[in-house]
Amino acid sequence: MFVRCAFFKGKIKSGMEEAFHDHWRENLVPLWSAFPNLKELRVHREVESDDPESPFPLVMAMKFETRDDIEEALASPTRWASKETSKKLFEMFDGHVIHTVFAADQFDPTAL
Repeated sequence: MFVRCAFFKGKIKSGMEEAFHDHWRENLVPLWSAFPNLKELRVHREVESDDPESPFPLVMAMKFETRDDIEEALASPTRWASKETSKKLFEMFDGHVIHTVFAADQFDPTAL
């Protein structure tokens, strides 16, 4: 399994927090959910951190079966629609986005 993450590193502009979160919920989640081959979508909102100088107010994680599935998703029209829709989100954000792909192992703690 592979997980492609988008780490939003920085800060939501003051007074824009509600609009920021409303925008990704209402406009981006439907697009992110439409990526081909997507197995799971998770969106994480930072609540606390041991490194307040490096905030990640939002992390989006997409799970795919294979790296080829990720490549197909990134080549899809859905990606370009997502990038276009994200422009409004970036107007409310001071920072940048880091995309990373992880090989993911999953363990059932009740089976250990």
